[in-house]
Amino acid sequence: MKTIHRIFFKNSSDMSEVESESVDLLITSPPYPMIEMWDSMFSSINEDIRIAFQNQDGKLAFSLIHKELDKVWKESTRVVKTGGIACINIGDATRTINKNFQLFTNHVRISDFFQQNGFIVLPCILWRKPTNSPNKFMGSGMLPPNAYVTLEHEYILIFRKGEEKKKIPPKSENRYNSAYFWEERNKWFSDVWADIKGISQSLNNNNNKLRERSAAFPSDLPYRLVNMFSNYGDTILDPFWGTGTTTLASMVCARNSIGYELNAEFMEIFKKNVKDIKKVSNSINEERIKNHLGFIKKYTTEGSETKYTANNYGFPVITQQEKNILFYSINNIREIDKIFELEYDIFKIEQKNKLVQSRLIL
Repeated sequence: MKTIHRIFFKNSSDMSEVESESVDLLITSPPYPMIEMWDSMFSSINEDIRIAFQNQDGKLAFSLIHKELDKVWKESTRVVKTGGIACINIGDATRTINKNFQLFTNHVRISDFFQQNGFIVLPCILWRKPTNSPNKFMGSGMLPPNAYVTLEHEYILIFRKGEEKKKIPPKSENRYNSAYFWEERNKWFSDVWADIKGISQSLNNNNNKLRERSAAFPSDLPYRLVNMFSNYGDTILDPFWGTGTTTLASMVCARNSIGYELNAEFMEIFKKNVKDIKKVSNSINEERIKNHLGFIKKYTTEGSETKYTANNYGFPVITQQEKNILFYSINNIREIDKIFELEYDIFKIEQKNKLVQSRLIL
């Protein structure tokens, strides 16, 4: 298997390099409107936004910023396939403007756009970003009524383009091989992800100022979404690429990807992470299989029986849909002018891995 990953350093309001109806899954996390770290960036795109902030007109700034994001969302509606999925990680913002503390509901504004532009709104996911700061609570402390609830969660908004599901050829081999484990389904398809606490270091191990400016989401987040809503060989789009977290997840998951980013400096971080991608890919595969075998061991110890066996690996699985589950390992990486080509081998359980081997003895 081979995949191709293309990166364009330009504004994604124009994605003319991408054909209409060619993207299977969109995963992105845009700059959050009304978060101060993004004020200068949005102001550089539209002078009226700078003036709105200067005049302390929060409602106008909020509206103007989202109109800029709408240009990207509009292009996204063109390139995503009918039946394809869009997953947008977004947080609301709290801010004091003109002495008024208030919440700016970014997730509502974005949901409204997609609903008005041919997408079906599906149940969303909340994931928490707790802070350990002792002064995280806002307002008057212990005196009612002027204390404020802390904002410690973000939304993964999920939309489907059109009323029909994506058409997939009957008995598609890529689809059946892309199966996930039964216990992963139960965890991933919950509407609250309490186990993702912050930026994972497995793919984003650069803790400098450039990394901070990307505001990238944890690598576990796009990795799950890629597995949940796409098949091997599908194309994943991230119009707010940042340090390339979505592309890295797509590489690990043997999907193609396209990324758009204004700041070409982020390529420095991405290339450093690509150097480790083979090792990371194998580690993730091993961990998923190890966790599954641990689950099966507990499942059978508690008196339940398994009925099916994974055809490619020989270990027990819970459902018939898991029988053809297959993992890929990255064999070769080649870069040509911001295009990365990857080749894959079928991932095999190494017998020398004593931990995995011991878990096979149930």
